[in-house]
Amino acid sequence: MLKVNQDKIVIGNYQEYISEEKIHQRLREIGEKIAETYKNEIPILIGVLNGGFIFLADLIRYINIDCEIDFIRISSYGDEKESSGHIKVLKPLSADIKGRHVVVVEDIVDSGLSVQFLIKMLSAFGPKSLKVATLLWKKSRTKIDIPIEFVGFDIEDKFVIGYGLDDMQIKRNLRSIYIVT
Repeated sequence: MLKVNQDKIVIGNYQEYISEEKIHQRLREIGEKIAETYKNEIPILIGVLNGGFIFLADLIRYINIDCEIDFIRISSYGDEKESSGHIKVLKPLSADIKGRHVVVVEDIVDSGLSVQFLIKMLSAFGPKSLKVATLLWKKSRTKIDIPIEFVGFDIEDKFVIGYGLDDMQIKRNLRSIYIVT
């Protein structure tokens, strides 16, 4: 694993919450589970931009079967720290997912409204199966019952950054996940 000193960008009120090592250990476990689930298939993993790109990039390296990727971009946050509940599609899906096994790869599930929106929207394209993988899940904030098959970490209701998660579009490049204090 590449070691880079990130002290210069870890400035301010940030406290390490989940280390890079713990993240990669958990990604290995999720990758193995996805590979076992789809051992005789070629699933397509749909990364949710912008936050999910690092999670997806690292996750697929731990999946030891063939898989495809595509991306979708939605917005429910804007530059806010809490979801507005209003979801817009900013970049539609490119791939044809009809009859395919699909895994939506999300950075964080908070209220669950974005995932619910994605499940409903993507289901309309007729996938063979549709599952969700999330790096972080704030179960205490989830307002609706949604199926999430692959979970990295259940976390407290804290504002977190790093590893793809941003604070007003910066700090995504931090290698660990931090709590904003």
